[in-house]
Amino acid sequence: MGDMSDSLDDARTAELSERLEAVRGRLDAAIAAAGRPAGSCALLVVTKYFPADDVRRLLNLGVRSFGESREPEAGRKVAAVLADWAPEDSTDVPVFDMIGTVQSKKARSVARWARAVHSVDRPKVVDALGRAARAALDEGERTERLGVLLQVSLDGDPQRGGVVEADLPALAEQVSAEDALQLRGLMVIAPLTGERTHWMDESARVHNAFRDQYADAVELSAGMSGDMEEAVAAGSTCVRVGTAIMGDRPLLSQ
Repeated sequence: MGDMSDSLDDARTAELSERLEAVRGRLDAAIAAAGRPAGSCALLVVTKYFPADDVRRLLNLGVRSFGESREPEAGRKVAAVLADWAPEDSTDVPVFDMIGTVQSKKARSVARWARAVHSVDRPKVVDALGRAARAALDEGERTERLGVLLQVSLDGDPQRGGVVEADLPALAEQVSAEDALQLRGLMVIAPLTGERTHWMDESARVHNAFRDQYADAVELSAGMSGDMEEAVAAGSTCVRVGTAIMGDRPLLSQ
């Protein structure tokens, strides 16, 4: 356990604990209902817009995987949290994934702190992340390749990002050619219209077809606060949950 301040044992911690346990219960129930092995879908707690102290509270509650989406907010937050995280076990280190759109000019800073980027959907971003991850490895800022999940657009809506299924192979080949990147799977955000179950089933179909070509791309990042159960039933390996745990975003980011 890390050495976090006793001042964080407060009403906010109690609120987060109650919300976290409810989501963990939902996730466990969804996994069981789908007939899947316990623990086969990870929980990524989305802490974007929330302060570093909330991450510290969640660390005290046993959370180790976090999702962020804004840079430089994320970089500052990660640095602040890791600076005072002192686990008894040196391998007990929290990890942070980038789930928001990456601007090419910010790829270098993202590569310093992100375990993986879930939102890759453009060749330009692959190029920038490949260079950034290589530099981070060379300079000792990271010890492993940067994980990449390609964001899929199920309905072709350009406003929500993502690449259509037909264009996935070309982007996957580009990622695979970068020695500092590791292709880990796909990320899906369900369209705003239509049945959740339909879109999650479609996510599973696309992912299964993708894995036929890229056997190591086993991850499917799908499901959020409102569609976690449908995502797990469709085979998601990671749900990204913010509001159900963190509550409404603060008026001002800290």
